[in-house]
Amino acid sequence: MISNLQKSAWAQLTGKLDRLPHAMLLHGPAGVGKLALAERFAQLLLCENRGQGATPCGACEGCRWFLAGNHPDARIVEPAIVALARPGSVAEEGEEESSSEKKKPSTEIRINEVRALAGFVNVKSHRGSLRVAIIHPAEDMTVQAANALLKSLEEPPPGAVFLLVSHRPARLLPTIRSRCVPVPVPLPEPKAAAAWLAAQRVKSPERWLAFAGGAPLRALDYATGERGQAFERILRAIAAGDRGALGEVKGREELEPLAEVLQKMALDRAFAALAGRTRYGGSAIAGDARAWLAYAREMGRNRVLTSHPLNPKLFAAEMVSGMPKD
Repeated sequence: MISNLQKSAWAQLTGKLDRLPHAMLLHGPAGVGKLALAERFAQLLLCENRGQGATPCGACEGCRWFLAGNHPDARIVEPAIVALARPGSVAEEGEEESSSEKKKPSTEIRINEVRALAGFVNVKSHRGSLRVAIIHPAEDMTVQAANALLKSLEEPPPGAVFLLVSHRPARLLPTIRSRCVPVPVPLPEPKAAAAWLAAQRVKSPERWLAFAGGAPLRALDYATGERGQAFERILRAIAAGDRGALGEVKGREELEPLAEVLQKMALDRAFAALAGRTRYGGSAIAGDARAWLAYAREMGRNRVLTSHPLNPKLFAAEMVSGMPKD
């Protein structure tokens, strides 16, 4: 369970049960379990048997409804594209999307979704307890949506609790941050994270954890998902020094994994030159630090561009051709 990996953050959350703030901001790197913590804390708040305990019972009606994703006093608001990629989450209440929106899921949290949330927190609890709203990732709100949420945070309805989850809290409005109690969620200890991955039957957990920058949930996704297969092919080509194979992509969906691997490889080469060690488990061969850092920045920009309608083979070839010489 992710709360066992993030004991300090979980202790901070449960330590606020006696004087529960109306809004909390769980922030930290992506893939460290912030959303899982927010959902488990929401379950705890809605648990009907928790008493003074610090864990949800898992057996009451509140827990069962929450785990089934249909608790009437829980809502999660997130971009449509995130919700589609995360099955089994808490059910979101909002307006039905048009056929054009269904074809292209939104990458932002829009104002109509936040307005629907305002309607939810301003009605009486169905179970006579709290109403809990999770916003994830909070930085993906449009400006209009953020301003709409700010109104609820400035004048919070009685019995409403907002749990904001953010990978990049600096992108939130300062007025929103100032109205939330911050709860930092750091990278867990490497040994504990590797043991957790091993318990999930991940092969070579240390390797994947290093590649994920120490984030266990991201490492799990890399090791078990389709993205991991693309990484394996790219990493084999890098190990073999086969630049031609690096540029062999079958479609646009392989461009972003390629850019990510190239970016992390470049950073490792620069780290090796500057600090004598690597971060992502790549080659410890040192290179020209300035050249590799410049290439890493370029790959960071390319990771954004991979969602654009570009010719995948030409774009892949361009990324590989710009790689500094060893």
